[in-house]
Amino acid sequence: KVKVLSRSASEYTRKTTQDIYKIKRNYDPKLHPLERAREYTRALNAVKLERMFAKPFVGDLSGHSDGVYCMAKHPKKLTTVISGSGDGELRIWDLSDRETKWKVIGHKSIVKGVCCSLTKGNLYFSCGTDKTVKIWNPDQLGEEVSPLNTYVGKFAFSAIDHHRNDPIFATSGSQIDIWDENRSDPIKTFNWGADTINTVRFNQTETNILGSCGTDRTIILYDLRMNSPLTKSVLQMKTNAIAWNPMEAFNFTAANEDHNCYTFDMRKMDCALNVLKDHVSAVLDIDYSPTGEEIVTGAYDRTLRIYSAHQGHSRDIYHTKRMQRIFCVKYSMDSKYVLSGSDDGNIRLWKAKASEKLGPKDYRERAHMEYQEKLIDRYKYLPEIKRVSRHRNIPKAIKNAQSTKRIMLQSQRRKEENLRRHSKKGSIPYKAERKKPIVGIAK
Repeated sequence: KVKVLSRSASEYTRKTTQDIYKIKRNYDPKLHPLERAREYTRALNAVKLERMFAKPFVGDLSGHSDGVYCMAKHPKKLTTVISGSGDGELRIWDLSDRETKWKVIGHKSIVKGVCCSLTKGNLYFSCGTDKTVKIWNPDQLGEEVSPLNTYVGKFAFSAIDHHRNDPIFATSGSQIDIWDENRSDPIKTFNWGADTINTVRFNQTETNILGSCGTDRTIILYDLRMNSPLTKSVLQMKTNAIAWNPMEAFNFTAANEDHNCYTFDMRKMDCALNVLKDHVSAVLDIDYSPTGEEIVTGAYDRTLRIYSAHQGHSRDIYHTKRMQRIFCVKYSMDSKYVLSGSDDGNIRLWKAKASEKLGPKDYRERAHMEYQEKLIDRYKYLPEIKRVSRHRNIPKAIKNAQSTKRIMLQSQRRKEENLRRHSKKGSIPYKAERKKPIVGIAK
């Protein structure tokens, strides 16, 4: 008798002419002695292709005639962004069309802050150095657009932010004012003897907590349920902006004048959790991705950098020849794009991952790209792959500034070591890098 093996015909036939035959593979390592060598070659090719197709710039939103000083994204509309410029103009943009959907001359001077409210429909708030806060309804079109309400303060405003759930917003200037949308005067005022407050930001998870930074080098935390501020930290140099981590409620990152950004835990302010380096000038704005995994920063050195939230050096740097000082940066609500507003009046749209392909991808393409990412991650510490993945075209001015900064830091460390070597043992202790910027804490 002859024994016949029955096999299904679906394993060896194709449904369409574009389909691929299903191949049975034996993954026994004894049969594949050169697996690591093949994988290394694939990883090297993958990282080279990644750098070859790295084109992060998507497009620009042009229309402002002055520098873009502030920007805010709509929390529930993926393609909606509002911006304010130095000539008092407000514009609402549609990112998919890259066009202005609504505009108005809202203030007599520089617009210092904008935010969005979801408590009473689709409303936008703006504040400026003309001592006014105004509420706008984007459904009003035409030349005679007027604010729904105007709040007049005693001092020029420098920033504004809205509560996530309640009809409450906070403004900063010479002091922190808490406003109710239904009242014309502040319902609460915080003042801890500080100079001008640069930024105020509500925590999006612990919604009663807000933080601010001032020109007197302080970072102050407040609680709406208390009549006095929680804590005040004094750093060596001024902080320009802060951003709360949307996934870790107690953590925030501060953009500092000393070219670095410092991540803090609000429960333990005497030491930074992380220090983000690489900029060669003052960092002017900072924002977290909605996932809390990445941070984007914009600096006075005309570059935009993207960091992993748990690493100390940037994974990418974006720049153009015509881009001037970056005053504001934002992550899109899907974490795929980055927005930057600069002094040349342009808002630029970038890809968060420089080599990512735009548009729909089929299953096989997605699987192939994920496989390449895993290969690069597996072999990223090997010298050749590390060299290719770290290569960036950096402007000559920034290269010179980096070399000068490196020489200054080496000189400073050498001076400290010489002083320690010729002093009494233990009289000059070592200080952790994460504790160096903190001068003192008051509670």
